[in-house]
Amino acid sequence: MNPTVARLTVRGLLGRRRGLLLLVVPALLLAVSALAAAAHGDEQSLTVKILGELDLGTLVPILGLVVGTGVIATEIDDGSIVYLLAKPLPRWRIVTTKLVVAIGTTWAFAAVPTLFAGLLLYGTRDGLALGYTVAVLVAGAAYSALFLLLGVVTRHAVVAGLGYALVWEALVGNYVDGARTLSIQQWGRAVAQSVAGESAIGSAVPLGTAVPLLLIVTVASTVLASVKLAGLTLTADE
Repeated sequence: MNPTVARLTVRGLLGRRRGLLLLVVPALLLAVSALAAAAHGDEQSLTVKILGELDLGTLVPILGLVVGTGVIATEIDDGSIVYLLAKPLPRWRIVTTKLVVAIGTTWAFAAVPTLFAGLLLYGTRDGLALGYTVAVLVAGAAYSALFLLLGVVTRHAVVAGLGYALVWEALVGNYVDGARTLSIQQWGRAVAQSVAGESAIGSAVPLGTAVPLLLIVTVASTVLASVKLAGLTLTADE
């Protein structure tokens, strides 16, 4: 963890336009939850639908994509990363620092609102609010690492990330049994289920499979991003 890199990353990530964009996710989730709670009361099925499908299934991956690619992809695209790479810092430290910032930002803008939304919708009953909050924490970390890796390996990181989040996870992963095993969303659901119980939250992936896969994706993405960044050569004109 390098404080200077962290400070510059936070400044770039939470700039005026991107900061406003990040606020859309918690604002939308809390607004939908408030309206649903006022209109339908504390229904378990409605809570599962909002926190499971809208939040964990759609908003969290999109937020993770914006944050994960935003901490490094824009610097690579505009060539400003060359000044950071010129510093006597190990590339892995740059990557891990940016990942810590990405995970912390994702947690702040996704996990905290998830807890508030769950409490608003269903209170503390059945452990739903806590279960989905823990799911967002672990899934958010994995998304951040994966999308940071995409930001390093391709200039089309946003397109690739949207393809994974919206096509693979939201479409294929929800309707094709075999594909669910390779879905961060489903791994998060398994963690939520372990906290809240099978009667409240369903998951297509067992916890014993989900946890190792979450760790593998997070660690492997960080290592690969460090290796790729170590081999990256840029000039100030790029």
